[in-house]
Amino acid sequence: MIKTLEGILLSSPSAKKLAKFYQNTLGLKLKSEAVFGEHDEEFYEFDLGKTSLYIADHSEVRGTNPNPQRIILNFEVDNIEREITRLKKAKVKLVAKMYHIQDYGYIATFADLDGNYFQLVKTRG
Repeated sequence: MIKTLEGILLSSPSAKKLAKFYQNTLGLKLKSEAVFGEHDEEFYEFDLGKTSLYIADHSEVRGTNPNPQRIILNFEVDNIEREITRLKKAKVKLVAKMYHIQDYGYIATFADLDGNYFQLVKTRG
């Protein structure tokens, strides 16, 4: 029986570069880093409270994500307007301007350096 979502793994052709984006631009807290495998692939773990975001080199991943809509990371924020402004100033690609979903809250969609989509979310609660 599945108990919970332990973590999410983003494979990248350049894990170090992508991890720096999530650490320095988004402000995620780096929990650990390691080197593994025959080709010294790099691995980074970010603390997201009850789960983790893992970013790792992968020898079969090349270029940017051709299907970024398939899986989207949602990061809950306290002040979505402030965070949108901060990311736009950092020249992070805005994919969809902030919009409202009734009985849920507000969402804005961005793309990371590998073309993966992530959203800033401010829920009603």
